[in-house]
Amino acid sequence: MSFVPAPGYRPAYNPPLPYVASVMGGLWPGMAVYVQGVVSPNADRFHVNLASGAGGGADLALHLNPRFGTEGQAVLNSCHGGEWGPEQCHDLQPFTPGTPFEIVITVTPHAYRILVNGSHFDEFLHRLPAEQVTAVTVDGDLELHAVTVLGGGGPYLPTMLDMPQTIPYYHSNLPVMVQPPTLHPPVPFVATIPGGLIPKKTIVVKGYIPPDAVRFHINLRAGPGGDVLLHLNPRLEEGVVVRNSLLGGVWGSEEQDLPHNPFQRGRYFDLSIRCGNYRFKVFAEGQPLCNFSHRLPPGPHVDTLEVEGDVVLSYVHF
Repeated sequence: MSFVPAPGYRPAYNPPLPYVASVMGGLWPGMAVYVQGVVSPNADRFHVNLASGAGGGADLALHLNPRFGTEGQAVLNSCHGGEWGPEQCHDLQPFTPGTPFEIVITVTPHAYRILVNGSHFDEFLHRLPAEQVTAVTVDGDLELHAVTVLGGGGPYLPTMLDMPQTIPYYHSNLPVMVQPPTLHPPVPFVATIPGGLIPKKTIVVKGYIPPDAVRFHINLRAGPGGDVLLHLNPRLEEGVVVRNSLLGGVWGSEEQDLPHNPFQRGRYFDLSIRCGNYRFKVFAEGQPLCNFSHRLPPGPHVDTLEVEGDVVLSYVHF
């Protein structure tokens, strides 16, 4: 069981540094870039760049550069034709050596909106057209855990899908994830899944488990209050991840066996749930986690996602 990301969701897990991710079709309003890692204990600086290319001389539409030495600040800037623009400086918090961080850079029509650990950090007005951004680069004093480009590539997506010879990423018969992700929604979270759980539909849930968490759950349900075809329930005190169904008001038999448990207190998680013809396929950080055989057939009527309990959501995407 291999993990194939659906078009519009392009993750990389634990990549080596320096890291370069291509952004096919450029960045457009509604898209976002997600970077998650740990600042090195003796960090001097690191950077996240939104660049016009992978080379060293590429223009930088956004240069996010936390500096931990004597400067003690995070610098935002751009670079065009080899010339740096005026610096936009910000306090380093919440970036701290030795601690995990989560950066979400959302593209708006006028600026990049930057959130760090779920809170507003800063905005950086566009100095270069965002659609010219073709690469995300990350390097410096950090342990990089995940980088994801969220969104379907704006108005160029239909053209790209018609060009399989030139864009191998789109060699996929998976449904395209074109709508913008929901970033840092409150919990409890309830959302309607457009089109419902058709075969090969992928749902992505990424979040953070607080140090004092006891349990939370993710439900795939046939409408509000309807049958639960998949109940995924990490129980932190017990160290288990329960899977079950609730059909006709009656719970079925629990399943708990896993090759590993990705849900740990004080850590981020990245979960992908794909609806297959005969089972749900669950991946964590791009690795197979478990299957859950359908106890009732899915379909367009299974159209509700619920998340509740001791969890802080980073984004939800489908």
